[in-house]
Amino acid sequence: MELVSPGIGLIFWMTLGFGIVLFILKKFAWKPILKSLKDREDNIEDALNAANKAREEMKQLQFDNEALLKEAKEERDAILRDARKVKESIIEESKTKANEEANRIIESAKESIENEKMAAVTELKNQLANLSIEVAEKILRAELSEDKKQKEYVQKLIEDVNFN
Repeated sequence: MELVSPGIGLIFWMTLGFGIVLFILKKFAWKPILKSLKDREDNIEDALNAANKAREEMKQLQFDNEALLKEAKEERDAILRDARKVKESIIEESKTKANEEANRIIESAKESIENEKMAAVTELKNQLANLSIEVAEKILRAELSEDKKQKEYVQKLIEDVNFN
């Protein structure tokens, strides 16, 4: 029952023991404990700051990534537009060249046809002239086979020459 109603000696010795423990703790343990608590608090604060900084950097990187992605999409679209323009210009140029080549071939064919036509007409005229000469020669031979007819024909030619 002494614990329920302690005596003065017990209180004295308990206070003295508590004071000694408190003094020893203050002398040897309190500073290192407070220092380790302070270090732990600083470490936690640094870790929180680092986490916040990392979070901000992640946000910035995300914005940068979005900007880069947007820029890449715009660049891709620009490249595709340029490619379409180049494709269309190549197609248009090819069509133009094909039309020019077709026109050149047509003109060449027309010229060739005209040349062949002229050659055929000339050949036909030559053949017609040869046939005419042959027919005239045969007719003259038949007409002038006799001496009398020859003399009459020469006389007629002389008269025609005199009048001209």
